[in-house]
Formats: sequence, structure tokens, C-alpha cells
Amino acid sequence: MTGFPGFLGSALLARLLARRPGTDAVCVVQEKHLGEARARLSEIEATEAHVAGRVRLVVGDLTLPGLGLTASDRGSLEDVTEVWHLAAVYDLTVGEEVARRVNVDGTARVLELCADLEHLTRLHHVSTCYVSGRHDGEFREDDLDVGQSFRNHYESTKFEAELLVRRAMAGGLPATIYRPGIVVGDSRTGATQKYDGPYFLATFLRRQPPLAVVPAVADPDRVRFCLVPRDFVIEAMDRLSVLEGSRGRTYALTDPEPPTARQLVDRFAHRLGKRVVWVPLPLLLTRVAISLPLVERLAGLPAEALEYFASPTTYDTTHTLTDLAGTGVRCARFEDYADRLVDFMVEHPELDSAAMV
Repeated sequence: MTGFPGFLGSALLARLLARRPGTDAVCVVQEKHLGEARARLSEIEATEAHVAGRVRLVVGDLTLPGLGLTASDRGSLEDVTEVWHLAAVYDLTVGEEVARRVNVDGTARVLELCADLEHLTRLHHVSTCYVSGRHDGEFREDDLDVGQSFRNHYESTKFEAELLVRRAMAGGLPATIYRPGIVVGDSRTGATQKYDGPYFLATFLRRQPPLAVVPAVADPDRVRFCLVPRDFVIEAMDRLSVLEGSRGRTYALTDPEPPTARQLVDRFAHRLGKRVVWVPLPLLLTRVAISLPLVERLAGLPAEALEYFASPTTYDTTHTLTDLAGTGVRCARFEDYADRLVDFMVEHPELDSAAMV
């Protein structure tokens, strides 16, 4: 597994081991995150007894040849049957060089590793719904290159990474691709590790007076937010990963009935005790205004996030719904967990929006 001790990897690891008795896991961790990884693993072992003694942390780096593994560590991977590639830079403001080095070159090196594994049965690649870029209309799970443009380097490099995986699949690599939407906290507890995506909106509302002004950069009743709680993403990947029919599939792991921009804003505002006034403003003008350093800092809403309030894309989830039918795994409705997201954010101000790089 790459991407441990990240937001998804930390929650996924114990589930995968529970479903695979008699197997062990190797997590490739950057040296600068090794202390955090050890602490997170200790926490998991303390609450999930079946994990104890079954996880080995090795120092590595996606940006280096051979994942930066020592010869000994690389040799110990000979019996690996599954690779879970979760590591990426999840940051809308990331520069092109860093995004390409981690998201694209890192994926290429994971694919090189897969090609050397004699017993590999599956690569599980975690992509994102936002490989869609600015596609206007419904983006299907089998779609990838539809001539779309991109808002930022995060989207474009995740698109390029998925292209690499698709090409390897066409060449015979057994793989499954998972595309989470904007992952928020747990639907039952609201717990998360960092505040980005819709949390920027909550911060923006919190910093305003009781009558909050929200720019309407597009029709708030037509734009939909591709949100998904972490627990659904984890449960879905866990279940789908062991299905024989999931090999070669791409799954959009997001709410099949996502909230509109108005529903998102109104729900957060209500929980924060605010009333909202929508002010129609051109997207470009609003982005320029928000981009001013002082304005962006005071608002708590990065200019890069603003364009998602005008996203023209919706997401087909047919493969996901079909293959999860009968498993009991379903995405919670936004209205049923939205308040928990806000409450957790208010109660845990020590977290921030920093991405793990």
C-alpha cells in the first residue's frame, strides 16, 4: 500500500486485512511521515486486534527510482499479490512540478513495480472523479479522455496517471480503478483529518456576520457537489476489491444524488446560525477578487475552490450501484450527515487544510 498513513489508507488498511486472513501488508512510507505512520499503526493495532503483527512499514518514495526502496525491502515484495496505490498530492493549489512528480511519475513507478511482481492478482488504483475536468454534462465511469480541460494541476495529473493505468490494463495488467468524489468526514461521526473542499465553504460562512453573503457564480440550483463521506469510500473499495467481476472496472465512488450548491450552502449556514443572501457575480470577477492575498486569507475560501461552485459536471455511478447491490453498502444522504461535518469542524479547530505531500 502507498498512501499510509493518509486519510483513506489509515481507514482502509484494517478492513483489507480483516477480509484477507493469513495475509500481511507492507506500507511504503516517506521517511518524513514514518513517525506519524508508526503512531497511526499503533492506534489501529490497539483497536483492531487482527492487525497486530501483520503490517510492516518500509521507507520509500514514489518520486525515486524503484520507489526508493532498499534492495532488501524490494526483495521482500516478491510474494505480493495485491498493490493498493493511494498516494497522491490532494491539493488544488499544488504546483505543476510537484503534482507531476508525485501523481504521474509516482504512478508510473508503481506500474513498474507491478510489472515485476510474479504473483500479482490486482492493482487497485485510487483516482478521482475529477479526472473529468470541466467536462460539460454526465461523466460516465468508462469515460476518461473526452477532450476536457482542467481547472488545476491536481486534476490534470490525476487524469494523466489514470491514463497510464488504463494503458497498462489494455496491456494485460489486472487492475481496478476507484474514483472518489470530494471525500469528507465520516458520515456517522464527522471525523476527518483535514479541512478542504466543502470545509472551505464552512470557514467562509463562519467568518461572516449572521447575514452571510455568498457569490452565485453559477445557478446554485443546477450545480451539484460531488461529495462522498469517507466511510462509504472505504466500505465500497473493501467490498468491490474482492469481486472477480470488478477486475478491469472503473468505479465512481460518490453520492448518486449529490446536493446542489444551494443545498450545501443552506445546510451549512443553518447549522452555523447564518442566513444567506446570494449575490450573482461573474466567476472570473469573483475569482480575481478572492485571489487578492488579504481577501483570500480573511475569507478562508481559496480562489482555486471557487470554480467548483460553477462545475457543469455530473457523475454516473452505474457500475458502483450495480456491483454493490445486495451488499448493504450505500452512500449516506448528505442531509443525514451534513450537520456532523460542521460540528466536528467547530469542535476540532486544531486541524487545517494542509495536504500530506
